Amino acid sequence: MSKSITQDMAYRQSLMKYTEKYGVSRASRKYNKSRSYIYFWKQRWDGSVASLACQSRRPHSHLNQHMEAELKLIRDMRRRNPKLGMIELWHRLRQRGYTRCPESLFRIMRKAASVICRRYLKKRPPN
Repeated sequence: MSKSITQDMAYRQSLMKYTEKYGVSRASRKYNKSRSYIYFWKQRWDGSVASLACQSRRPHSHLNQHMEAELKLIRDMRRRNPKLGMIELWHRLRQRGYTRCPESLFRIMRKAASVICRRYLKKRPPN
C-alpha cells in the first residue's frame, strides 16, 4: 500500500477524531455524513491514518471460475487439434470430463487469443 496520505484519508481521520470526542450523531450533523458511514469507518479505524484508506472491492476468486485442470484440458485439446471448430472442440472436451456450457468455453478461448496476440506483439521487432 502507498504510504502517502490522500485528502480523503485526512478527512476521515479528522471525522474519526471528532467522533471520538463528541459522538457519532454530532459528527454526522457537522460533517453532513450519515451515521452508517461514520460507523463503517469507525469499525475500520485503529487510530492510524493508513487504516482509513480505501480498499479494493475486487473479489479474490469467482464461484464459476475455471479450475486449472479444466484450463489445462482445454489448452492440451486445442494444441493437439488446432483446426477444430468451437462446438466440435466443446463436444470432445465433454467426452473427457468438461462439464461447462459452450459459452464459457468461448470466453476462455477469447481470453487465450488475446494473450497470444499480446505475446506476439511484444516479440515483434519495431519497424
